[in-house]
Amino acid sequence: MREPSVAVRETAAEHLEERQTDWAYSKPVVVLDVLWNLAFVAVAAAVLAASLGERPAVPLRVWLAGYVLQCLLHVLCVTVEYRRRRRDADQEGAGDGDFKLSIVKHLESANTMFSFIWWIMGFYWVSAGGQALSHDAPQLYWLSIVFLAFDVFFVVFCVALACVIGIAVCCCLPCIIAILYAVTDQEGASEEDINNLSKFKFRTMGDHDKLVAGIAAPVGGVMTECGTNPPVEHILSAEDAECCICLCPYEDGAELRELPCNHHFHCSCIDKWLHINATCPLCKFNIVKTNLGREEV
Repeated sequence: MREPSVAVRETAAEHLEERQTDWAYSKPVVVLDVLWNLAFVAVAAAVLAASLGERPAVPLRVWLAGYVLQCLLHVLCVTVEYRRRRRDADQEGAGDGDFKLSIVKHLESANTMFSFIWWIMGFYWVSAGGQALSHDAPQLYWLSIVFLAFDVFFVVFCVALACVIGIAVCCCLPCIIAILYAVTDQEGASEEDINNLSKFKFRTMGDHDKLVAGIAAPVGGVMTECGTNPPVEHILSAEDAECCICLCPYEDGAELRELPCNHHFHCSCIDKWLHINATCPLCKFNIVKTNLGREEV
């Protein structure tokens, strides 16, 4: 059985990836991406037209033409995927959606591989040409340098961002939850759904309490449900007396919330999570569907 904290982090990583994909294909990002790549195409076309008299020793024109081609292919893939997502959102899914998605993914993967190989070839040609290129073909030379440098910067930025997100998921899961809570479109549970869940107070058990209760096994404490008479209590083992989201042990007097699946967490941790995703971070039990089912009954 997997450790509960690992399951929570895997769920958070999956949810973060979904959010990242949705954000990447949002209208502002897509427009910015398309305009950015078309700007590259326009600059490259202008420089190619203005440098007809230049005679570089290496085929820089061919490399720039290939760079323009990959920019146009990227724009095509992004536009098709964006339109497919919008159409699926409006029509609750389309029959040929999976087929088009497969084609776009293959094209984007091929374009990414082509970009990597093409960058290596461009770097080799610029290096082989040496300083003579700056005299024989200054416009083609400097444009190639700019494109090569931008690609390096973009790759370094993406790798650094992925490392930061990975470290945050592993070491600071509450930070990721807070970020997702800030950018969420409120697709999770409502405040009413969350308030309908059982709320508990945690109380540690000393040796005297264990002796009175006749408990010999290691015990972490007792959960007492708020607002019930007689009080409903659950005894937690030492292993269960911690929050799987923040990895902090329950302190005396801590407020806990128990989901219908019997998993419990700190109120502050699980409330933020449920605002983002209405499912249990451990077993993915959906609390909203459960509440709807009870209302229908």
